[in-house]
Amino acid sequence: MTGYTIRLNSPSAKRRAHFLIEQAPHDAVMNIRAAQRTIPQNSKMWAMLTEISLAKPEGRTHTPEVWKMIFMNALGHEVKFVQGLSGEPFPVGYKSSKLTKDQMSNLIEMIYWYAAQQGITLTEVAA
Repeated sequence: MTGYTIRLNSPSAKRRAHFLIEQAPHDAVMNIRAAQRTIPQNSKMWAMLTEISLAKPEGRTHTPEVWKMIFMNALGHEVKFVQGLSGEPFPVGYKSSKLTKDQMSNLIEMIYWYAAQQGITLTEVAA
């Protein structure tokens, strides 16, 4: 038996998964996890972060990458800033590519909320 990935999005997919479990050899390993964030979610997030960056709310001149880390930190994801060789801080830690679809939705909603608080109208046009 080789490895399988099944998206559990229908009764027939769940039946197929059940069948595979019944056929699995002794000591086989099963992994069920939430679906990862989607490419459209990722594109939307980067367009929003670019707009926030260009708007320079509160005089903040951060790159979209730094804004991403700021928002992820606000949602409780572990983010750490370290000092670069030239003395400038840069973010390291949790990556948005590891987010689930729900976590990515929460991140996007946080960006919407912040933009509204700052009077920034987001057009979400990819740069």
